[in-house]
This record gives sequence, C-alpha cells and structure tokens, in this order.
Amino acid sequence: MRKRSGARKTPSLPIRMPDGAHALPSRLDCLTGLRFFAAFGVFIHHFTGFGSQTGHGTAPLIFPYSQMAAHGVTFFFVLSGFLLTWVHKPQERAGAFYWRRVARIWPATLVAAVPAILVFYVMGDVRPNWGSLLASIFLVQTWLPHAHPTLPGNPVTWTLSVELFFYALFPFVARRIAKVSTRYLVLATAMGLLAMAAIDHLAGVNFQALASWVARTPVFHLPEFLVGITLALALKRGWRIPLYPSVPVIALCAYTYVYYQLQASLPAYWERQLGYTVRPTIAVLAALIILAFAQREIDGHRGLLASRILVSLGVWSYGFYLLHQTVIRWATNEFGRLADNNDALFGLLGMALVVTGLSWAMYRFVEEPANRWLMRRMPPSLRRPRRSTPDQQVAAAPGAPPGGSGVSVTEGLLIGNGLRMSVFRRFLHKMSMCPRARAGYECTGQSGRCTS
Repeated sequence: MRKRSGARKTPSLPIRMPDGAHALPSRLDCLTGLRFFAAFGVFIHHFTGFGSQTGHGTAPLIFPYSQMAAHGVTFFFVLSGFLLTWVHKPQERAGAFYWRRVARIWPATLVAAVPAILVFYVMGDVRPNWGSLLASIFLVQTWLPHAHPTLPGNPVTWTLSVELFFYALFPFVARRIAKVSTRYLVLATAMGLLAMAAIDHLAGVNFQALASWVARTPVFHLPEFLVGITLALALKRGWRIPLYPSVPVIALCAYTYVYYQLQASLPAYWERQLGYTVRPTIAVLAALIILAFAQREIDGHRGLLASRILVSLGVWSYGFYLLHQTVIRWATNEFGRLADNNDALFGLLGMALVVTGLSWAMYRFVEEPANRWLMRRMPPSLRRPRRSTPDQQVAAAPGAPPGGSGVSVTEGLLIGNGLRMSVFRRFLHKMSMCPRARAGYECTGQSGRCTS
C-alpha cells in the first residue's frame, strides 16, 4: 500500500523501523527484573557508605565505585516515566489514576515508617521535628528546605516525594505530550537534562547552603521522568535502535570506573564540575538499558531478566527499597560497623538475604492485600472512563502520529492494554489512510494490505 501524497513523514533519525506489525506487550517483565537491580544498587551504596567510617562496612573491592549505585534512584525515575506512559489509558479518569497510585505505594510506606521511626529516632536518640516527620508520612518532605533531619522519617522516602509530584502531573501531561512529535520530545528531553546540570552548578556555586535541597526537589528531577516518557512514546510509535543489552550495561560500568579515576586526579573545581554531569549521564544510560531490554522482549526474546525468580525479586523490590536502610542502621546500632575490608562483602550478601525476606513479607502481607482492599473500594464514579473524542481514541494507539487521526507506520499494532483496533478505528483507517479503500477496494483495516 502506497503512502498518500502529503502524509506526515517519519522523523529521519538513525533508527530501524520494525519489519512487520506485531503485538506490543502490555507488560514487560524484563523491566520488573531490572527494578530489583536498581534497588539492590541503592542498598549496596547505603551499606558501603561514602567512606570515612560511614555505612555498615566498606569493601575496597567495590569502593568507591559503589557510590555510583546511589543513582539507582535516577533509574527508578526514568523507569517510572517509561512504565506509566507504556500502560497509559487515555480514557482513565485522573481520580482513578491517583487512587491506583496511592493504593500501590502508600500502605507499604506507612508500615515501613514504623520501624524507621524506631531505628532512626528512638534508637538514634534523635528528637523528632513533628512537622518534618508528618511531611515524610504524607510524602511532601522534599518541598521543605529546612526539614530536620535533612531526610526525615524513613530517609529513602524522599524519592517517593519526587514520584508523588510526577504522579500529580502525569494524567494532564500525558494527554498533551502524546500529541508532540518524537523529534521535539527528544529535543525537549535533551534540553531538560542540560538544565539539570546547569541548575546543579548554579546551586552549588551560588546557594551552597541549599544546594543539597535543590537536588532533591521534585521539579529538579522532572527531566528524568521525561526521558522515560519520551522513550516509551518512541517505542510505541515504532522507533527502534539496534542495541544489544550488554552494550549500555558495559558502558555504565566503564563510565563508573572512569568517573572515579578522574575524580581522584582532578583539581577540586573540576571535580565539582564533573559531579554536576552525573545525573544527566546516568539518566541517558538508564534509558539505553531500558530501551535495549524492552526492544528485546518486544521482539519475543524474554531472557534472564524475565525469569520467574528475577520478576519476583522485582515485584518485591519496592518493599526492599523501603526497608533496606532501616535494617542497615539497626544492624550498625546493635552490632557496630564491620571491618573495612573485603570480608564486609559477606555481611552485605547476608544482609541482602534478610532484607529480601522482609520485602517478600511486606509484599505478601501488606502491599498486595492493601492494594486489593483499596481497589475494591474505588468509587464507581472514578471507574467510569472519561469521554474522549475520536481523534483521542486513535491517537492512543501505538504508532499513531502526534495530533493526527490516522495510523502510522506501525498501523495494526495492538494497543498497550492488549485490545485490537475497534471497528470504529478500522473505519477511520479506511477513510483516512487507505486510498485503495476509498477507491472502492476491500481493505482489512488491520495489516495495511489491501485486496482488490
């Protein structure tokens, strides 16, 4: 079938379009497996600390490189933008989206706050600032520049405060951003990442007292979510880049090694300038890792990350993330630090097993039951899909051109929720995209192949 004259052209970037139409999976198990490795990376960072008797024990074999694992939170932000866009339902009401997000994250957050308060406040003999503590319970603590302590409540929940802001914006942003061409999305994403580095630099130079708070504010991290949104929309529109998963993983390891070698040899000024580039660089590398594994699973190659054990670990990773720092601090308070030698790695693995067991219990007895209970109580008014125009229905399909009511190069792909094109969309396909159908020939309206 030939393209009609004047049709919107596909952006001319170095990509490879899929050879044939096939179903887009609504769930990518490999990304669930990747979640565990991101959470485990943050655990390694908190276990080994920053050196100078921080953390529970420092192993020279992996330190200082283990400090880069702190940026596993950047991976979470990119992945969050990707997954929410990948499974986005344009007809879902904003209230229903908020209800689902709260049902998924808040029950476990409340339960994890109890041992965190006991360990960090009671055992740590820290007098609570009730305003900061309550802000952490409701996940708004990152908006407070003078919170006490700097990370109140359960310290790791500062990232959930960032996520909550993104969730608040997403239902309104998603409908508008889906109309933007992929080329402009890539440009906006690149500019956002450059702005992150610039703001980090300006805050570090001019507002040193507030620099660490600026780096935790939700607005500062929005470009990382935009990376994930852009990547998901590009894949749904049919963009492909030949990329083996091992390539970005090796690139991440190489970047980590080179970064700390440079950090040890550069003057203090240039060391700081190098530090300002870390978050944008990790965001790009995270996007490439997600892209490589997602493309592989879309093409039918599930791989080790989609194995049952790694998917299960990924499902439990939220509880793992919420509990790990509390367990590390409790062990340090009770037993003291481990000796700073490579034997600390055995302690790291043993503690990881303990936290994994606790994360399973958190998922089994808190997350999943609470989520089911809350979802059953979603108000009927939120369950009803919102009204949408025909253009919005068609634009929701993977591969639909921004702002258009046709189906682009990936016409016939399944929508992200696994449903085939409706009869109405087939009719639109015939009327707007297929010149042979308009001329009176028969058109399947699915594969794009017309028969006379």
